[in-house]
Amino acid sequence: MGSIALSGTDDLSLPESLQEAVEHGEVFTRAWVVELILDLLGYTADKDLCDLRLVEPACGGGAFLTVISSRISASCQARGRPLTDAIDAVRAFDLLGRNVERSRALVTETLRDEGWDPQDARRVATAWVRQGDYLLRPDAEQRADYVVGNPPYIRLEDVPDDRMAAYRRACSTMGGRADIYVGFYEVALRSLNRGGRLGFICADRWMRNQYGRRLRQLVTRHFSMDLALVMHDVDAFDDQVAAYPAITLLSHRPQGEAVAADTNRSFGARQARDFADWYLKGGPATVATASYQAARMPHWFPEEDSWPAASPARLAVLEELTERFRPLQDTGTGTKVGIGVATGADKVFLTKDEDLVEADRLLPMAMVRDTTSGTIDWSGTYLVNPWTADGDLVDLDAFPRLAAYFAKHGETLRRRYVAGRQPERWYKTIDKVDPRLTRRQKLLLPDMKLTIHPVLDEGGLYPHHNLYFIVSDVWDMRVLGGLLLSKVAEAFVEAYAVKMRGGTLRFQAQYLRKIRVPDPAAIGESDRKALAEAFDKRDVEAATEAALRVYGLSGLPD
Repeated sequence: MGSIALSGTDDLSLPESLQEAVEHGEVFTRAWVVELILDLLGYTADKDLCDLRLVEPACGGGAFLTVISSRISASCQARGRPLTDAIDAVRAFDLLGRNVERSRALVTETLRDEGWDPQDARRVATAWVRQGDYLLRPDAEQRADYVVGNPPYIRLEDVPDDRMAAYRRACSTMGGRADIYVGFYEVALRSLNRGGRLGFICADRWMRNQYGRRLRQLVTRHFSMDLALVMHDVDAFDDQVAAYPAITLLSHRPQGEAVAADTNRSFGARQARDFADWYLKGGPATVATASYQAARMPHWFPEEDSWPAASPARLAVLEELTERFRPLQDTGTGTKVGIGVATGADKVFLTKDEDLVEADRLLPMAMVRDTTSGTIDWSGTYLVNPWTADGDLVDLDAFPRLAAYFAKHGETLRRRYVAGRQPERWYKTIDKVDPRLTRRQKLLLPDMKLTIHPVLDEGGLYPHHNLYFIVSDVWDMRVLGGLLLSKVAEAFVEAYAVKMRGGTLRFQAQYLRKIRVPDPAAIGESDRKALAEAFDKRDVEAATEAALRVYGLSGLPD
């Protein structure tokens, strides 16, 4: 990776903490990877490269610039143009003076070897490579048709406070515990001319984690995600690193066709050429070799809260389903995904004692353990309920046994954060109870499971906060349960959800809402029956077979 650049100064002395952070973030890219990125972008010698502007935000030791120099040289020679016509064709930045000098020397040497006058070569190299802070430079200076490189991978908290504050002011996407590379993406994207293209090899964590959300939002709203080529196990750098890299191509245009691709450790220079040939020449929609697999999709995923992770073939199927079907949570069918009640003090609010307080202050609760068998097996747990049917807190004077019980545990209840914020409502649960939910049919799903596990509550129980629920105005809940039991529904959650140790999935509301489902009215009677029966029998295979028919799929790729 290149190193970050210092704000428009030729002072080669840096604060020690920043110098250490930069050096820690330096990992240099292999030449064949550079060739691949430039080929995929279309930055090739058959174009008149003198009339295009390429920017490299953090040039490091010059790995990209060496290849770029050769391509510009060939472009000039093919058109009979002098090398000095390309003096404005490249702008490369770096923070470290030694990297600037090394890169200039490599450019000069490359151009001299290509037969250019040494003085012209030095003049071009000096113009191309500059010491400066890419993240803080004036926008007009770095407008680009192409931005390429390997941004530094440095945690923002490792940067001195004053510089960190400057970066946050300059880069609105750098929220939370963002890494420096998020800012490089933002500044690079905003610098692209219309139709311009970006090609980075960089950590791909921003595509899924919380600190990358603002960047995903920027991409989704204003740019086209063209390629995500995952290279986690590939020997792409001069040093061994654990940075989970991917080659990402984006362009300044409306979202168009996108490609998802994955590689293994056998992916090298020859395989890279084969992949580029498939990508650029419009080969078959999917390709799978011993070293890589890839799939073309009509669009990238439209939402910015998270992007999925799966095999390219499976991503292509999920993208197609995302485009063809509506989300599980849908106002049109009155289908809602929610979470059960959180109390902030389960030891106080949950009980199995039927005589603890007034009978109408006990609300039967569905617990995770009640769903284990696939049907509700209620364990007799109640919520000591402080809420009225109208959604207000009860008047404790009207319920002396409830008042006495809460008073007994008053110290525990008042210590909770929620009570500190509203001391006069010290006996409330964190979440308000909606009494209508108790009476409704609902599908319950435990938060953590190895596989998706919808269970039907016919009505009468209120879910605990470790259970997510689904209610609907239209769906036959057994038919919907069959769809959710299938491997098709599970594939959505697998692609988006955080995986815990041992492969346990989190079936949280934000992931369940990613599931796409057909219009209930469009499901034929035989498929409705098959899904309902599969749900009743807990037959995942039968549910999946029926779901594939309903979704119009011949199968589900691994």
